[in-house]
Amino acid sequence: MINTRGGNGVTNPDFPDAPEGWTREEAISKAAEDGLHADSGHWEMVRALQEFYSRHDEPRINSRELHDALEERFHSHGGMKYLYKLFPGGPVTQGCRLAGLEPPAGSADKGFGSVQ
Repeated sequence: MINTRGGNGVTNPDFPDAPEGWTREEAISKAAEDGLHADSGHWEMVRALQEFYSRHDEPRINSRELHDALEERFHSHGGMKYLYKLFPGGPVTQGCRLAGLEPPAGSADKGFGSVQ
C-alpha cells in the first residue's frame, strides 16, 4: 500500500494522519506547480483525504466511497462543487497529490477532453 503510516509518533500535529515523509512544504510546492495558492480550504481537504486514507487501511481505496465521504464532509460549503473550485484538476486527483496519497483507481481519466 502506498500510504505507509509513520511509526508511533505524529510528525506534524496539524496533519496527524499524514503519510510518512509528507511535508506541508512539499505540498505547497506541488500546489504552486498546479497553479494553486493553498489556503485554509485546501488544507482542510488535505486533512480530510489523509484522515479517510488512515481509516481505510485497504490496498485499494473505493473511489465512490471516497467521493461520497467528501461530499458529506464538505456539504455545508457546497459539496463537490466547492471542492472543484478549490481543485480544478479534480478534487480527488489533485487533492491526493497535495496530500501525498495515491489517488484511487479510476479517479482520473487522462483521455477526458482529448480529441485524438
